[in-house]
Amino acid sequence: MCLAVPMQITKIEGHTAHCASHGIEREVSLFLLDDETINVGDHLLIHVGYAIQKITEEEALSTWELLDQMLAEDAESAL
Repeated sequence: MCLAVPMQITKIEGHTAHCASHGIEREVSLFLLDDETINVGDHLLIHVGYAIQKITEEEALSTWELLDQMLAEDAESAL
């Protein structure tokens, strides 16, 4: 199973974006989104260091809500 997590762009340098989410920061390649207009503040889905899709802020928040629910349920089941 593959997992992509939403992150927000804080800075862009060439084909590399600096992204942050939930207190974690990463450098991300924008190579796969070369045909898209990407700006600071945009939300992206990130998979193994590559931005694979531009998403809305609402989609990013909804995805994090689901991921947080999954983590909470996993923690409860471990008890």
